[in-house]
Amino acid sequence: MTQLAEFLFPVPARRSVPGILAWWERRRLAYNVFVGTSGLVTLAVVTTLQALPPFSSPIVPPWQPIVLYGIGANVLYTLGPIIEIAAEKLWRGDLMPIGPALYRMGLTFAVGLTLFPALLISIVWMIATVVSVVGAI
Repeated sequence: MTQLAEFLFPVPARRSVPGILAWWERRRLAYNVFVGTSGLVTLAVVTTLQALPPFSSPIVPPWQPIVLYGIGANVLYTLGPIIEIAAEKLWRGDLMPIGPALYRMGLTFAVGLTLFPALLISIVWMIATVVSVVGAI
């Protein structure tokens, strides 16, 4: 298996509360790296496009919402093991391990949500640029 495949499709946790918690905590740093890198990309795109015409108003985003977003992402990450432990207790082992699927879905959602403002500002910037060029003709 490649490292990416092993990362996205890992062997599930041992079916115990400590096993599930350890499994999720081993992946928290990687989750934070991916979400944090996505946040840096978003910040770079937003600040760059804000500085270009037709906006031409460079902004320095405040750090407080960025920190709150990071804390919120980790709070939501913590729901993963809680859901997996609850499912394990509720179905008493009759359910296949859901940790890897929850992790993939959560990581995909968090990275997508973090990159969404970059996509949005890019679309707005393109529309504003076309409108300003057409208006100048």
